[in-house]
Amino acid sequence: MLMRLISGDRPRSAILTVVLLAIFLGLLLAPFLFPGVRSLETAARISVFILLAASYDLLLGYTGVVSFAHTMFFGMGAYGVGLASQHMGRGFGSLIVGSLAGAALAAAFAFVIALFSLRVRAIFFAMITLAVASAVAVLVSQLSQITGGEDGFTFQIPRALGPANRMGEFMGVSITGKILNYYVIFFTSLAFFLLLLRIVNSPFGRVLQAIRENDFRAEAIGYRVVRYRTIATCISAAMAAVAGSLFALWLRYVGPETTLSFEIMLDILLMVVIGGMGTIWGAAIGATLMVLAQTYLQDLMGSAAEATLAVPMLSRLLDPDRWLLWLGVLFILSVYFFPAGIVGRLRAGR
Repeated sequence: MLMRLISGDRPRSAILTVVLLAIFLGLLLAPFLFPGVRSLETAARISVFILLAASYDLLLGYTGVVSFAHTMFFGMGAYGVGLASQHMGRGFGSLIVGSLAGAALAAAFAFVIALFSLRVRAIFFAMITLAVASAVAVLVSQLSQITGGEDGFTFQIPRALGPANRMGEFMGVSITGKILNYYVIFFTSLAFFLLLLRIVNSPFGRVLQAIRENDFRAEAIGYRVVRYRTIATCISAAMAAVAGSLFALWLRYVGPETTLSFEIMLDILLMVVIGGMGTIWGAAIGATLMVLAQTYLQDLMGSAAEATLAVPMLSRLLDPDRWLLWLGVLFILSVYFFPAGIVGRLRAGR
């Protein structure tokens, strides 16, 4: 049953299995193991970004296509939910309609971009996606009457998912709509993550890997490379839009900085590279490590700086304001010691 659930894609490493189980159980039991607003916020972000990174890995790791428009698709899902909730009211129907509309719009945009761009060389496709994503971000900022401009906008979600909905107590933790909202996000992300596992381990996924390795040979044996890349791009975009819908549902806010910024695109790229390209499991590890580092590294450095006050130079190096510097150092070290990503290294050393 478990093998069917993960589409036969075993971790193939004892250490990797333990790490993935720890991530799964940590997210599943997060409201009870790590009670508190900040820890629940972190767990929700990890759930969303695991799906977002996995959807990008389908494009980059399995198809070999470099795109810088993934945050655009992410934003379409977020704005779809936000606008639908604004105009249709706070209900589950508006969430479903907004999510479907965002995913459909993202897939349509991806289809048009892929149709006209995937015939060119990889670097030109990357530049085209970057240009389109930048243009959409500017457009969203300019259409302030609809999108709220640079400030974005807040919206209401169903009362059942709000903190005011109290449903009793379990294991010493007060069960509220916020926790219910978290589990909606977690299980939806899990379902689409397993769907991506099924896709990459299907015959379609094998063809994508063949195209990644040598597109000329794949074309020569009868596979229409552009068609397969276009389908993969559309699926990836729709999955990213779903992740955006979940992120907006959690934040109850949509804005360019939270969904369309290029910084998020870089974060996604780092998650995939750190975890291991061409391994959906790598997206889970990369996203978890990245979100944890962004959330807690500054606090850890603050504690380390206080503990090393006797060594002024070291204490200044560990100043919390330099956390981005150390995050960059950690990334360089991970690439140096894990050139195939964490998953690739663990599988090779099994």
